[in-house]
Amino acid sequence: MTRWLALLPLVVLAALAALFVGWSLKRDPAFKPDALVGQPIPETVLPMLSGDREGPGQLDLKTAGVGRPMIVNVFASWCAPCRIEHPKLLELKRRGVAVVGIAYKDEPVATRAFLDELGDPFTMVLVDRQGRAGLDLGISGVPETFAVDALGRITAKQSGPLLDDADLDRLVASMQAPPRPAPTAASR
Repeated sequence: MTRWLALLPLVVLAALAALFVGWSLKRDPAFKPDALVGQPIPETVLPMLSGDREGPGQLDLKTAGVGRPMIVNVFASWCAPCRIEHPKLLELKRRGVAVVGIAYKDEPVATRAFLDELGDPFTMVLVDRQGRAGLDLGISGVPETFAVDALGRITAKQSGPLLDDADLDRLVASMQAPPRPAPTAASR
């Protein structure tokens, strides 16, 4: 009897391993949660970048677009993929698209040096030193980009760097399209 009790932890471990393997085989590794698509952009008040420091004024992310479509890009000077996507953000600026930057967990001096080196594609830059906006937006890392329509509703999300014109076209087109309903738990 004691032998069987000694084997019980191994049996439980084998059962858990089988469950984990079964779950892993069914899971779609390309799935990226877009929980906020179709929802209003969260109210998040952050200071604006002024020169190489936080400005005295603060701005609510929800009112940053003031009735016009915008792209919200969460980036950081320490983020290598942010450097890769930077030319695409400059392309959005050339197209006349309003791009709001959120400097995520970054020092204002480092953010300003990053923008001075690579060019500033942003209409404005908000400073998120504590990561509060990142939590509100539900980001999993930087860079992440959100398309927001004129009504302040998130219409699309890009996790990871913007790599080609197709990424830009998809985001810009989503801001112009009629709003789609928010996804429900059953449709996810």
